[in-house]
Amino acid sequence: MVSAAEQLASNLNLGAFSKAEDLKKRLWFTLGALIIFRLGTFIPLPGINPAAFAATFKSQSGGILGMFNMFSGGALERLAIFALNIMPYISASIIMQLMSSINPKLEALKKEGEAGRKQINQYTRYGTVGLAALQAYGIALGLEGSKNDAGSVVTDPGMFFRATTVITLVGGTMFLMWLGEQITQRGVGNGTSLIIFAGIVAGLPGALVQLFELSRTGSLSPGLLVFFIALALAVIAAIVFFERAQRRLLVRYPKRQVGNRMTQDDASHLPLKLNSSGVIPPIFASSLLLLPITVAQFTAGQGPEWLNNAVAALGSGQPMHMLVYALLILFFAFFYTAVVINPKETADNLRKYGGFLPGIRPGEKTAEYIDYVLTRITLVGALYLAVVCVLPEILTSYAGIPLYFGGTSLLIAVSVTMDTVAQVQSHLIAQQYEGLIKKAKLRGSKR
Repeated sequence: MVSAAEQLASNLNLGAFSKAEDLKKRLWFTLGALIIFRLGTFIPLPGINPAAFAATFKSQSGGILGMFNMFSGGALERLAIFALNIMPYISASIIMQLMSSINPKLEALKKEGEAGRKQINQYTRYGTVGLAALQAYGIALGLEGSKNDAGSVVTDPGMFFRATTVITLVGGTMFLMWLGEQITQRGVGNGTSLIIFAGIVAGLPGALVQLFELSRTGSLSPGLLVFFIALALAVIAAIVFFERAQRRLLVRYPKRQVGNRMTQDDASHLPLKLNSSGVIPPIFASSLLLLPITVAQFTAGQGPEWLNNAVAALGSGQPMHMLVYALLILFFAFFYTAVVINPKETADNLRKYGGFLPGIRPGEKTAEYIDYVLTRITLVGALYLAVVCVLPEILTSYAGIPLYFGGTSLLIAVSVTMDTVAQVQSHLIAQQYEGLIKKAKLRGSKR
């Protein structure tokens, strides 16, 4: 059955949108912020030989660097001021969420509500500065040791170059972190997700052109091209299906006396999403896979043999990379679901408002049953994420298809689009409700 909210959303028209002034301001703000992000991906770092770096990047773009170049919207390929993108902030968020689960002080802060959340966010910002500085210094050292037929990548290596690189890259990451927070507060959608989404979408036209060019020159057979396009469409359909899938638990509310009136017993549903973690697991997993690369960059390729072997094994398309990637996705799917959904708190809230699950005793038994259901649907959701993200990568690694058609990029693009559209619909529904309330008040005053 279609809910009343869904029916109302389906009836929204351009007239309703034209009256939603606040929504239009939010959309224009979001668009302007994303344009600023895109402009920043074309501002290069100082002291770089563009031809030499282009040759170096081309030789390594088939690995994990290609994936992070996709997330940054090509900023890494151009070695722009936003080359690190917002990944250090995501890594810092991972660390803080892990620490808040094992550190009593951080756990107590998390339970303090808005004040505690602000304090944890501040710690996350400090962690972002540290991680960004670490990665930026590693990039500076790696660039200084890079040479090829076009010459040295760095025109004037030394401490001044390292300092300017670290300051520029850290400043770019912190600006994007701030920009993402502004989009979340004053725009539409999640700012961090939209920045990554903008980077992915910016590269899709070029990837499509490259695909058709490969087919035109005979490097890619027409049958294989059609197969991969069909695969991309099938992955999109699967993402939409699984992201909308829910397990609804029936909740009943008994008869209650309110004043002199006895209310009838009522029923509702407790919706549990199949994938409660959204796009966080693949983003977190991709972010963590960057850490060995960063460590290796400190040695400029002259480090221990085991480190170089580990970095080579974790390169995109390698079996170890795919295995570790899948395992990290499974771990973060369960971990993030446990962070955002607490069965005990949910059971306590149900009991507080008089609700109960039919056949389940309120309190601890209800919490155990919710945890039982949540664990099983999260397993299905985690396996879906792993298959969507890893299977296309396995196929594309053997056929040489650009990584833009990987499951991770499609998952992020489709999920962020669905989230943003849902928020736009929510704003329009709220606008219609406000209009109805105002009309009702005017009619009441006339009487």
